[in-house]
Amino acid sequence: MRRGFPFAVLAAIVLGALCYPRPKTQTEAEERIVLIWNVDTFEGGKGSRASFLSRVARLAEKRTEGVYYRVVAYTAEGARAAMAEGEYPDVLSFGVGLDVDESRCETLPYAFAGSRLAVPWCRGGYYLFSRTEDGFTEDSSAEGETVISVGGSNLACAAAYFSGIRGEEKESLAAYLAFLGGECRYLLGTQRDVCRFAARGETVYAQELEAYCDLYQYVSVFSKERRADCLRFLGTLFSAEVQGMLSDIGMRPAAGATGRTVSVFSSSEELAAAARALRQGGTEKIPENFFESV
Repeated sequence: MRRGFPFAVLAAIVLGALCYPRPKTQTEAEERIVLIWNVDTFEGGKGSRASFLSRVARLAEKRTEGVYYRVVAYTAEGARAAMAEGEYPDVLSFGVGLDVDESRCETLPYAFAGSRLAVPWCRGGYYLFSRTEDGFTEDSSAEGETVISVGGSNLACAAAYFSGIRGEEKESLAAYLAFLGGECRYLLGTQRDVCRFAARGETVYAQELEAYCDLYQYVSVFSKERRADCLRFLGTLFSAEVQGMLSDIGMRPAAGATGRTVSVFSSSEELAAAARALRQGGTEKIPENFFESV
């Protein structure tokens, strides 16, 4: 009996722990998960914007006890399908062309182009590239001299129109290769091409086109319940520390941007109509105020 007594006590302790688990501490009871979706609608510079946001999430978690930020990468098609079924994240990182319902967005303590429902956390840019340093003194609108890189839902034709440039439109990689292959003198491309040329060691001269840009990655908040936790994440995302790391992914802060843009809430139909009007050579067929000043 004496030998069996300790085992009986141990069994009772284990059984008690299983039947009557210890109450959660206050910290455990307050643990919360904030879901963040990243949807890319245009080519970035280099690396992954979703991975970058995961790095930001880890920084935000260090500053906010009991809150965990989970970043999930979605394709545009996947995000549209999920939202059509009523699934929404707490925070959405996205670009022009996703068809987001702005009525679901929470008002933010930031503003861009007159809106407080979506603000950009990083940006790219449109550039005119030449193989010669003095090439920009020549006419980039001459017939057959310029190829315009297009892709996704972005309006490269608007960058061309507002910059006074004419050229043939090609898919982004085809345009890039046509320029490198000498088929044209100029390339109207983006920050993605800046990184491509650098990676190849190509000597190319670039002139940023500041008249128009829609290559912004925005962020919106959908959750009322977790709004405070979402805003803490945004506070980290817009901090000087994080904004100073955007060059890691070939992007830049949106602060200081100039020129025109389109609303990130523009529908696919509106974007298509604007592109058609621009390609026909004028903005008079575009709804009033479609292009906004930054």
